Amino acid sequence: MIANTNQTVYIVRHTLAPPLISVISVETKLFPLCHHNIEHDRSSSSALVAFYTLKLSDVVEAGRGKEYYGKWIGQITQYAHKVSGKVHAVDEDTLFIKDFTYDGLGPDAYFWIGKSGDPSPSGVIVPYPDDYTDREPPILRDSSKEDVILHLPPGYKIKDIAWLSVWCRRFTVNFGDIKIPKNLQVPTRKVLPEFRRLAHGLRSGNITILDSKTFYIPNLHYDGAGPDAFFWVGTGDSPDTSGRKIPNEKGSLDVLNGYEGEDIELKLPDDLTVYDIDWLSVWCVAYKHDFGHVRIPRHDLNVPPSLDKFKIKKKSSTKPKDGFSNCKDLLEGSVQLQWDYDGDEFIKFKLSGRITEKQWVALGFSAVKGQTQMVGADAVVVYFTPHAREKYHADDYFMTAKSQCDGKDGVCPDKRIGGTNDVQLLHGSRKHGVTTVMFRRPIKARDGFDIPLEDDEINIFVAIGNLNGRNEANYHFGERTGPDEDLRITPKGKGDHSCLKIIDDAPTDAGPIVNAWKPIIIEGVSNFTARIGPTGGKRGYTAITGNPSWGICWYLNDQLIPEIYVERGQTYHFWVEGGDDTNNPSRYHPFYITDSPEGGYGQKSESERSFQKVYAGVGFDNEGFPYPNGAGRYCEWEHKTTDKSSESDSFESYFKTLTLSCDDGRPMLLTWTVPQDAPDVLYYQCFTHNNLGWKIHVLDKGRTRRDQESSLAKKAKASFLTVNKGLLVLSLSYFILNSVIRLSHS
Repeated sequence: MIANTNQTVYIVRHTLAPPLISVISVETKLFPLCHHNIEHDRSSSSALVAFYTLKLSDVVEAGRGKEYYGKWIGQITQYAHKVSGKVHAVDEDTLFIKDFTYDGLGPDAYFWIGKSGDPSPSGVIVPYPDDYTDREPPILRDSSKEDVILHLPPGYKIKDIAWLSVWCRRFTVNFGDIKIPKNLQVPTRKVLPEFRRLAHGLRSGNITILDSKTFYIPNLHYDGAGPDAFFWVGTGDSPDTSGRKIPNEKGSLDVLNGYEGEDIELKLPDDLTVYDIDWLSVWCVAYKHDFGHVRIPRHDLNVPPSLDKFKIKKKSSTKPKDGFSNCKDLLEGSVQLQWDYDGDEFIKFKLSGRITEKQWVALGFSAVKGQTQMVGADAVVVYFTPHAREKYHADDYFMTAKSQCDGKDGVCPDKRIGGTNDVQLLHGSRKHGVTTVMFRRPIKARDGFDIPLEDDEINIFVAIGNLNGRNEANYHFGERTGPDEDLRITPKGKGDHSCLKIIDDAPTDAGPIVNAWKPIIIEGVSNFTARIGPTGGKRGYTAITGNPSWGICWYLNDQLIPEIYVERGQTYHFWVEGGDDTNNPSRYHPFYITDSPEGGYGQKSESERSFQKVYAGVGFDNEGFPYPNGAGRYCEWEHKTTDKSSESDSFESYFKTLTLSCDDGRPMLLTWTVPQDAPDVLYYQCFTHNNLGWKIHVLDKGRTRRDQESSLAKKAKASFLTVNKGLLVLSLSYFILNSVIRLSHS
């Protein structure tokens, strides 16, 4: 027995001597293994032929990726004038002929259909092409392996016709025909359920697959608050990081904005059809969370092919305007990589990034074939120093660890650890906020820190980060391509060009400037509710804290990440409603108190946990593993429509655009007595995710925020007076010394 879930294998066993086994195989995930054993005799010969005909047709149809043209009907039988072609049913009133051939010598030939019997004068014309302007359709011209779309005349459906012919009306001659099976299962649109509702108010009507590349999503709602959300497709049981982005209804790969009941269509990229994927999701890339998805039942899918496949497209030049043969947009258009092989010993690169004058952008080459691995990688770091003599830089780096270079290990320039800078700077420019550096790099390794670029493919990554005081690259701060993206280039290749435009050709519209909301203070309160809510876009969490956000954060007493004041020795009660469903990470946010401004204790490694101290909300089992004890039912402040933060001048006005939604269940009570040795600043956070909370100011008993501010002001004033006194003494000393020098000279 042959078992391979990724292949369809058809086996026909003949009982002739010697035994013969014929295997027809095509790589696909569409059909389970089929095993047929047909005893061969005179009576079964036709059955064997029929079996082969059926299964070969299924094999043709099984390649539904780039070669799916609809439901396979069969080959046109040729009688005259070299008529041939492969016929498919596109939908109930459309046929497609692949590789149609006809010598054009018939004097009055047309595509011809009829409802019964064999081809005869009683048929009717199927006009082709159907954009003719004359009253009478044109006769067929000569064709050589052309793709033909036939739209049946009004009143005719594929289920109604018995045959298709190339027919000469003048001489009533059939040049070639094909019979249409009565039980043909014509492709039709497939209606799916609505999006599963998991987060950020995502919901829709029933989703329809219009054809092999197009989804129709009616009544789509989404609050737009996800910081890094995209339409996302992939394979497997449920959405995960192995998926990929697809364009929105406008053909853009920008982060999704909100939807307020719009009807949209999504088109899959050229290399995908619905037969290649198991689900469609709205997914947050940065925080690896599924806001909602719908599954695609590939086992019984029979949808029309995308007509885009049949359109004749003009070939466009593969070279960008500045002469590079290859170009890739990376990091959502923030980084662009162009490259070319110079035919000698170098690869020429042009690396552009939307970075500030204090940042760098890097191109890394993985040392592991077929994998993207940062440790052990070779990299080129480019940056701009406007006030230096040499303004543009391309430095050769080697990565022994994901840390700042200490002179021996980390992300280090080759020159600093005993190597050489084998990257040759060619040119640099900066415009429209984009730094562009052109450089070339040897194909062969020139020191022990270089990776050769001689292979057909090499895995790459790009990243953005801040320069340190030595104008060296600190480890990136989050903006990078990850291993899951499996980015590869062919250094010596040509024509890998997917860039829509050159990145620095035009300025980016940054949109209107928005001001951050005033931070909220809560003091003199001992009872708190802790719920989840949206971060308030560009005015809220990130603007207030300076930290990145996932799109949700803590609301204490229904206030957006307030700074709360507590006293040492006093007891406080937190009624936590952050979710207790451990199977749904987007609705599971246990509350805890820590000295970490980032949080996320549960996702940290043992060594990483050693850098933060927990003050409440976490227990430890007998083996020392942490577990949260501050969960409770899930309550979330949701947008009534879409995110209105950019239109709201204050949190109070923004809060009016929200509505509270709570699951069944009860809150969890977390009681905390502030220890006497607690530091002055702590944080309330989420156990399972980073950056959902904010500050807790710890005061001595009986003191208030005003006392603390007054004390800080007094300290600042005293420090100021001390500095001024020092300056006065220094000035007097200088005056006396200068007077003495003058007297001595006189």
